[in-house]
Amino acid sequence: MILGDLMPSLVAVFLIASFLLPLLLNYGLLEFIGSLFKKIMRPIFTLPGRSTVDNLASWLGDGTIGVLLTSRQYEEGYYTKREAAVIGTTFSVVSITFTIVVVEQVELMHMFLPMYLTILAAGLVAAIIMPRIPPLSKIPDTYYTDEKGFDESIPEGYNSFTWGYKQAVERAEKSPGVSGFLKEGTKNAMDMWFGVLPVVMAIGTLGLIVAEETLFFTWIGAPFVPILEFLQIPEAQAAAETILVGFTDMFLPALMITDVTSEMTRFIIAALSVTQLVYLSEVGGVLLASKVPVNFWRLVIIFLLRTLITLPIIILIAHMLF
Repeated sequence: MILGDLMPSLVAVFLIASFLLPLLLNYGLLEFIGSLFKKIMRPIFTLPGRSTVDNLASWLGDGTIGVLLTSRQYEEGYYTKREAAVIGTTFSVVSITFTIVVVEQVELMHMFLPMYLTILAAGLVAAIIMPRIPPLSKIPDTYYTDEKGFDESIPEGYNSFTWGYKQAVERAEKSPGVSGFLKEGTKNAMDMWFGVLPVVMAIGTLGLIVAEETLFFTWIGAPFVPILEFLQIPEAQAAAETILVGFTDMFLPALMITDVTSEMTRFIIAALSVTQLVYLSEVGGVLLASKVPVNFWRLVIIFLLRTLITLPIIILIAHMLF
């Protein structure tokens, strides 16, 4: 599955991302958007305004593009360690196109709009809570480089728009020409293909072996059975087995839940698998291979916290819909 299904798509995504990253980084978009959205992102999500672009790149493209963009910004001193970890694990959201694939797999395309709104609502709540609790809140606000870091303040005589526009123009004037763009894009592709793909292949394969060939996820999912039964979720046993298996691959819960007859249960598991975000076969593997300061055990805790935060919200909305 990893070699035949996931790797070809990642090769293509990384190729596109390799040439998309310089366009996002070098021509003023981050500076302009960052200035406009600073007053929203900082108080609500404790993040710089420019992190909005990371989120949009994930949402419209792929979660791995968001992680790679975040890692590059972190290495260049625009994000602190805490900010990079928060963006990488909270805002590297699953793309709309992949969400459609999951919804089709569980045969709920007629419910796509309410499901996607449910995913957005649960994801928004998680994005507000996660940066304010450990382990993310305990990561120091220090920079990867020795420099002081990026100053978001707006000088006198400017507003958010005019200052963002001025910074964007200055950044674009310093950008490399066509040859520089092609050189950087090619270097990015080589780095991703030979640096990131082997890590994703190794971690994803090991995770899937545990999920498919052992009862590990059945055992650790067992505590969720009485909780799901108490919350009146049909076929609670089958649902519980899939709740934590999404840590290995986001698509596995959708594959495992297809035999369940209850639309409500399939709705909950499909929505949860998308909001959990951190799965080892792609985004989690790319995070571990990047410079973003998160290790394996920190990812495990973040995954569990996201599950505990988003699951009650999804169940509540599912009871309202069904």
